[in-house]
Amino acid sequence: MMPLLNAHTDITEQALNAIAHMPTRSLPVLMDDDFAGRLTDAEVMRIAVLLARKSYDEGGCPIGAVIVDNATRRIVGKGHNTLVQESHPYNHGETSAIRDAGRIDFSATTLYTSLSPCDVCATLLYMRGFSRVVVGDVTNASGNEALLREKGVAVEILEDPTGIDLYARFRLEKPDQHMEDWKGLSAL
Repeated sequence: MMPLLNAHTDITEQALNAIAHMPTRSLPVLMDDDFAGRLTDAEVMRIAVLLARKSYDEGGCPIGAVIVDNATRRIVGKGHNTLVQESHPYNHGETSAIRDAGRIDFSATTLYTSLSPCDVCATLLYMRGFSRVVVGDVTNASGNEALLREKGVAVEILEDPTGIDLYARFRLEKPDQHMEDWKGLSAL
C-alpha cells in the first residue's frame, strides 16, 4: 500500500494536520520518506503549532513539540502539553515528544517546540543531547535559549505567528494556568 503523502503530494495544511493528529508510529502508513524529506523547518513548526492547538482545544496549555531525525527528516516523536488534561505536573510538549520518541540517540535529532522551553524542559533537552532546538515563540515566553546554547545545543528562533497568537490568547484567558505550567503551583 502506497502512503497517501508522497513525492507527488502537495504539502498542505490538511496534510500537516493529519501528521499532527496521527500516532507517530503510524506515520509511515500516511507519508513516505520523500514527503518527510521535503518538510521545511517552517512546516515542521506548523505541526508543532497544530499540536499546541490540540492541547488548547482539550483545555490545556497550547504547547506542542515535534522531534525530527536530522538525516532522514522523519518524525520520530511528537506531543503536546497535557498538564491539565492528565493532571501531570511536567508533561509539557517537549517531554511528551521525548517520551513518544523513546530511548533513542537525540544527538542526531532536532526538536521543534511551539514555545520557548521552561527550565525543566531546557534541562532535559541538553541532558538528552539534542543537537538542535527550533523555537516557535519567544514573544510570549523566553529565557532558556542562552542556557541551551551554553550547553552546546544549537538554538534557532522561527516564530510562528499563529502559535504566538494562540499562546497570547491562552495567557489572557488563563493566566494562572500559564504560571503553573511555567513555575509550578507555588507560583500562584
